[in-house]
Amino acid sequence: PGAIHARPVPHPWRWVAVIIIAVLVAMMISSFVTNEKWNFPVALQIMNQQPVLEGLWKGTIVGTIGAMILGVVGGVLLAVMRLSENPVLRWVSFVYTWFFRGIPRIVLLGMIGTGIPFLYNSLDFGVPFGQQFAHLLGLSNDFTFFHLSLQAFSSTLLAGIIGLGMSEAAYMAEIARAGIISVDPGQREAAQALGMSSGRTMRRIVLPQAMRVIVPPTGNETIAMVKDTSLFVAIPIITELYYQVQIIGTRTLEIMASYVAVVAWYLIVCSVLMVGQYYLERYFGRGFGQSKRAARRAQQQRVARPAGMGGA
Repeated sequence: PGAIHARPVPHPWRWVAVIIIAVLVAMMISSFVTNEKWNFPVALQIMNQQPVLEGLWKGTIVGTIGAMILGVVGGVLLAVMRLSENPVLRWVSFVYTWFFRGIPRIVLLGMIGTGIPFLYNSLDFGVPFGQQFAHLLGLSNDFTFFHLSLQAFSSTLLAGIIGLGMSEAAYMAEIARAGIISVDPGQREAAQALGMSSGRTMRRIVLPQAMRVIVPPTGNETIAMVKDTSLFVAIPIITELYYQVQIIGTRTLEIMASYVAVVAWYLIVCSVLMVGQYYLERYFGRGFGQSKRAARRAQQQRVARPAGMGGA
């Protein structure tokens, strides 16, 4: 037979898509260059103002770290409770997850900032019904150990961290539960056969292997939490990035420049977190398959190996 004159399969729609994307990109660049209302120099000035930097550090970064710590710790505990053989623990974990996953975070923060202070002026920590018993018995001590003024506490950064952390714990519970379930049950059985306790088995055997499944969605939740800190305006918390930029934009009438400034800061922070997520995934994914680049390199080495050099 003669030589085969193979022709590549034509893909005309790929070129159509490339042309459409090129036109859209050119339109965006034209808008950035020709429309003076973007006002990028003013946006850069807004990014470097002291109230904005303070809001970035305190409200966005500290708020994200605090809420994620609370959410991750609470989520792991809820996941362990959900997988427990105790029906009470399973029921409590399910109700918590059902409740907080069903409430929008802006509504939850609004309840913390406005609703709860409306119901209670202060929160008393002590013996349940201690005030009522003290009144009936005529005692001077009402068995209250600590008072917390909700009017002052509800507008603090800690209140916002607690609100977002409680909501995040419900989502992290499902992520942690999926990671724990992904570990072969034989790992627990082998650890128990060696005499390891249930808690030590979870810390030393199950969770390290479950991290390969837990880390990617946890990274996504952390990036989402950076943006959800903008919901602190529902409390309201004034030391927050979006709140400060919004105030500056309203005062100076540089509306679009202020939005450009806040978008730039969110992109910078999220980009740093994406890089960190990449390295964490690569670290915890060691030994589980190989990347496409590694597989391609191994295939090229096998093809380039001379005849007779193969292993036994």
